[in-house]
Amino acid sequence: MLLFRWPVAALLLTALWCAPASGRGVDTLESRVQSALAHYNARQYAAAQRELEALERDVPRNFEVQELLGLVYSAQGQEAKATPRFEAAVRLQPDSGPARNNLATNLARLGKASSAEKEFKRVVELEPASYDANHNLGEFYVGKGDIAAAVPYLERAQQADPASYDNGYNLALAYETTGRLGDASRQIRELLKQKDTAELHDLLGEVEEKSGNYVSAVNEYQAAAHMDPSESNLFDWGGELLLHQTWGPAIQVFSAGLKRYPNSARLAVGLGLAHYVQGSYDDAVKALMTATDVNPADPQAYYFLSKAYDQSPNQADEVIERFRRFADLRPNDAQAEFYYAMSLWKGRRSDITPAHLDQVEALLKKCIALDPSSGEAHLQLANLYSQRKNYQEAEPEYQQAVKLSPDLPDAHYRLGQAYAHLGKQDLAQKEFQIHQTLYERHLAEIDQRRSEIKQFVYSMKGAPAGP
Repeated sequence: MLLFRWPVAALLLTALWCAPASGRGVDTLESRVQSALAHYNARQYAAAQRELEALERDVPRNFEVQELLGLVYSAQGQEAKATPRFEAAVRLQPDSGPARNNLATNLARLGKASSAEKEFKRVVELEPASYDANHNLGEFYVGKGDIAAAVPYLERAQQADPASYDNGYNLALAYETTGRLGDASRQIRELLKQKDTAELHDLLGEVEEKSGNYVSAVNEYQAAAHMDPSESNLFDWGGELLLHQTWGPAIQVFSAGLKRYPNSARLAVGLGLAHYVQGSYDDAVKALMTATDVNPADPQAYYFLSKAYDQSPNQADEVIERFRRFADLRPNDAQAEFYYAMSLWKGRRSDITPAHLDQVEALLKKCIALDPSSGEAHLQLANLYSQRKNYQEAEPEYQQAVKLSPDLPDAHYRLGQAYAHLGKQDLAQKEFQIHQTLYERHLAEIDQRRSEIKQFVYSMKGAPAGP
């Protein structure tokens, strides 16, 4: 998901016109304020602060002094000290929109959302047609995550200044987030007439994707990637191709992206998935190992690596090392122990030694201790006992696997085999029948694979390029 750009509303400084005090000393007061303002504009905040604190002692009820001193404190990250100055300025000129905006912004930075909202709303009441007033309140709601509340104010700001790119972009993104896809598309296309940018094409691609317009979405993502071949734009383009099973072009995009951004784990996972669903399992394993090397602690890459490794154990030593590293990095992660156990077992089936089997058994038992609800771990431990022809120990593990994961066809079939070896033919027949019924679920497994790809693509949109 794309992110809103929402700088806290800009701090606005009213024109500093010092009201005459009384006869002599007026010029001195004005010159002192102007000197402090000059230091503030030059970012010489310490000098401005010294001058204004002296002025505050001399003229404590001066609007310009309170306003500027609040800005100086705020510029130095001293919002708590700025608040009473902004409040004083508002009391002195309660109908000043900029003064209330400064107070609202400061309150928002302090996390006082309710008070900030009240002040931002008051600014809109004072200046209902103002671009800044509506834009700032809209951005405030965006920052709160209340996108629906932000929309009407962003709309009013856009009406006040149709040429505003930033407000227009956020308005389009707000429309897209709240499901107003037609409005989002129209807003983006209006902005494109003013400024043709990659981020607009990328956002339009997302809108078209959600609208079900696959071809248009691909075209927009492609345009964004050609204009700005950033890691994010390349991933969005490749991800869209992956979502809609255009494997060859997806491989090309992800491959080109990885050459440009070799430290992008999500591009490597995307490439691995594209190879996997195309049936190029060796290439899938290589790409997914690259992803684990870029971000060794990311569980997602190992999940997909385990799937590809099921189909291609040819690179066993390299894969085993990756899963061993993952288990070392996450010693209390049941899934990490399971991956490591299965990688050892699959990779050495032809020459596995009793010592290796003991290691696999220990890892599976640790997995179960960490997560007793893992039906798959119970199933594989039972399979290991069956391989040793120890069906008495295998039986309760198969039963637990069936109890925890009743939809696993292999668990029922293997339990049936164990029953048969133990002379329990009636129970065996029952399990074989259940297996036969469940076996037809292979079509559902294809749907599950598509769902996993979709979840990966959507979860990775907007993620950082590196680990």
